[in-house]
Amino acid sequence: MAKKTKKPTKAHAKKKTNVAASAAKVAKPAKVVVPLSKIQPAGTPRTKSEILGVLAETTGLSKKDVSSVFASLSDLIGKDVGKKGCGLFTVPGLLKIRRINKPATKARKGINPFTGEETTFKAKPARNVVKVRPLKALKDMV
Repeated sequence: MAKKTKKPTKAHAKKKTNVAASAAKVAKPAKVVVPLSKIQPAGTPRTKSEILGVLAETTGLSKKDVSSVFASLSDLIGKDVGKKGCGLFTVPGLLKIRRINKPATKARKGINPFTGEETTFKAKPARNVVKVRPLKALKDMV
């Protein structure tokens, strides 16, 4: 039996690829953006996925991107309207969201307007209430 001898191997040279050419192959075709005027008004209230779909079509973003925008917007509203925030958040041109602190009320006696008999109204603890006000642009849309 003859003994095989291994030949020293040559170092493999890396292939040079044109980065621009490979990027062009990978690039996806541009999404067709549907103008908002083509969207029909909904007969029934839209679901969350329908809203995300319509916004994705009209902006050219993916549903995942639109969903992340909504998530960050809700986090931002929570921080601004929350206990440590300023208590006011404005969605420009559409609405204002405010936190109002309602003080505690004592139990009191009153008259039931329907029956005319005297009743007692229970005491209520102090609480924070969220109020939403439409701005001029939203009022003009309706």
